[in-house]
Amino acid sequence: MLLPMSPTDSVFLSVESPQTPMHVGGLELFEPAADLGSATEVFEQLSSGYTADDVAPLFKKRARRSLASAGQWAWEEDRQFDLRHHVRHNSLPQPGRVLELLALCSRLHGTLLDRQRPLWELHLIEGLADGRFAIYFKVHHALLDGVSAQRLLQRILTKDPAARDLPPPWANRPAPARPPAQPEVPTLPGAEEVVANLLRATREVAADVAGIPAALARTVNRGLQAQSAPISFAAPRSMLNVPISGSRRFAAQSWPLERIHRIRRGAGCTVNDVVLAACSGALRTYLSSFDALPESPLIAMVPVALRRRDRRQESGNAVGAVMCDLGTQLTEPADRLSTVQRSMSQGKQALAEMTPLQILAMTGLGMSPLMLQSVPGYAELLRPPFNLIISNVPGPRTPLYLNGARLAGIYPLSIPYHGQALNITCTSYAGEISFGLTGCRRTIPHLQRMLGYLEDELTALERTVG
Repeated sequence: MLLPMSPTDSVFLSVESPQTPMHVGGLELFEPAADLGSATEVFEQLSSGYTADDVAPLFKKRARRSLASAGQWAWEEDRQFDLRHHVRHNSLPQPGRVLELLALCSRLHGTLLDRQRPLWELHLIEGLADGRFAIYFKVHHALLDGVSAQRLLQRILTKDPAARDLPPPWANRPAPARPPAQPEVPTLPGAEEVVANLLRATREVAADVAGIPAALARTVNRGLQAQSAPISFAAPRSMLNVPISGSRRFAAQSWPLERIHRIRRGAGCTVNDVVLAACSGALRTYLSSFDALPESPLIAMVPVALRRRDRRQESGNAVGAVMCDLGTQLTEPADRLSTVQRSMSQGKQALAEMTPLQILAMTGLGMSPLMLQSVPGYAELLRPPFNLIISNVPGPRTPLYLNGARLAGIYPLSIPYHGQALNITCTSYAGEISFGLTGCRRTIPHLQRMLGYLEDELTALERTVG
């Protein structure tokens, strides 16, 4: 039976090509426990003894379009599901350094997922010289976004180092037992209350829609004045904003989160401001090394989650995007940090003046030119909507374990696209922050050098704030 796919999810399948795989990934590095025989044992625990009936429906869905779905993408169950196709065992070549691990992940991340099967793979990787092993997990964005994939993979982890034989993330799990609740007498709203609630909801939606033209005018005006908003007209052309190939290069490294906090406290800014300023300095040095630094500042699209107040009470998280001026034309680290801090503050204020529906509309409008980046000649004729995406996703705060093996680090891999040859994604875990840099191998040469430039910029920021 075919199940309809949401229009948003189907877009990720429709725009995918060999040059632009639309899957996200995550690399997890583990330190084995003393009683763990080998990574092979972990692989067997994850893959052996499970039949298709033991696999959760999410992991058996494959994408399909046909006459039955009127040519639109839909989901159907893979009735020939083969777990061994999705769960794989890899070994690194000698000398088994992190360099070889990142090179393998780069190759895996540049390969399209098989659309005839459910759109995910998990690779257990052994062969590191120091005895550690890794898990690389990739999943199509049509099936899961990066944050959901990270949370799902953490289902096999626990805070208990003594726990063993935990089920893999794709296994069906029984619903947790709940204590019987005391029977309650249902309270049904009267007809007047139902009508009043319906009218109030209708008025609020109508007000949101009616406010979109004014929100658009304010947003465009801010963009034209080079102020931070969900739309930017100031991003310069750069070597980051060209058509890309399908090959990938992945670079990753962790730093103590306390270093970020020391800079944050000294400068009176946020963790995200420090992350963006560090990226700004690293990008400036990297582009200068190729004599390719634009005279105008690079503009980063930064996803943000905001707490906002509706007319009656606190609503949930409002998620939008801010176009951040990175200040890459400035020579002093303090000036770049100040520029980032001011730009992010302006952008958040612009979003706070909108309703969630208006934020969604403005963010979508700011990102819409990405769909034209693959059109031949577009990148040469027009400015990019922004130069790159930089995101920061909070992760677990306490150490986690897989059958006694301690999770030593989490490193995110994201999606470069035509006109967006580099993506920087950060995540925090147990007192560290990890930077994952995913780029087009041909367009972004020597990407690993940026890790050294990030260290240089953090050191410079530490000196700046004393």
